[in-house]
Amino acid sequence: MPKVAVVTDSTACIPTKLVKEYNIRVVPLHFIFGEIKYTDSDHLPQDEFYRLLKDSPHSPTTSPASPGDYLEVFKELSSQVQGVLCLTVTSKISGMFDAARVAKETARETIPDVEIRVMDSGTAAMAQGFIALAAARIAQRGASLPEACAVAERLKSKVNLIAIVDTLDYLAKSRRIPKVGAWAASLLGLKPILSFSNGAVKLLSAATNKPKAVERIIKIMEKRTAGQGDIHASIFHTNVLQEAEELKRRLEPQFPWAELFISSFTPAMGIYTGPGVLGLVFYVEEG
Repeated sequence: MPKVAVVTDSTACIPTKLVKEYNIRVVPLHFIFGEIKYTDSDHLPQDEFYRLLKDSPHSPTTSPASPGDYLEVFKELSSQVQGVLCLTVTSKISGMFDAARVAKETARETIPDVEIRVMDSGTAAMAQGFIALAAARIAQRGASLPEACAVAERLKSKVNLIAIVDTLDYLAKSRRIPKVGAWAASLLGLKPILSFSNGAVKLLSAATNKPKAVERIIKIMEKRTAGQGDIHASIFHTNVLQEAEELKRRLEPQFPWAELFISSFTPAMGIYTGPGVLGLVFYVEEG
């Protein structure tokens, strides 16, 4: 039995198969349409969710999990492991990190025999997911909590997230990224290409249409991984599975893969990006 359990939140967007395979505990965010409250674990179909996002007269909102949500998970794991690594979405856009830290402090009194470490991933989506996966994989091989934390910490600076966004309108409405409003005004009719790391969104480029934008993100990945080793990658999307599958078919023969799979944004992530997002998360395997 592993000595360490890995906990993350639903913004990591890890496919269910991998969550189960590596026994990762996922704490869901909440999102609200009007007076109806959902969680990311409700498995709301993407078509239905994006219809609600488009048609709802109320602007949807999200809320982080509570310290109590985290504490419940920590208590459950306390009978199974000696340590817990809780990896959250970047604290620059969410309160999940703060909630997990409060739960950790409470847990010192109620479950003192289990060591808990809370780590800010500095990112989101499958960039966060890959960090959690790397920690869970080494934990499954019997690693200690410091060893799992060290793996996660190293990967934070290596993982890349690049996204093509159909429109910046949803990000601009969220007001979580101040520069987006100015970008939206200057990029009318273009497909923005964004990167996300260290809690910051950057505008990398823009293209006149999506196929050209896809060419650019492939070139970016090629440049950042050339000659370095096998690649871990996820193609992510918001309700454009066919585009994601087409990109996967194209990439499969071009690069040396450690793994390549498709993931989709959860609703609590999709609220801020809208439909039509297509992107890549990747890093090169350590030698």
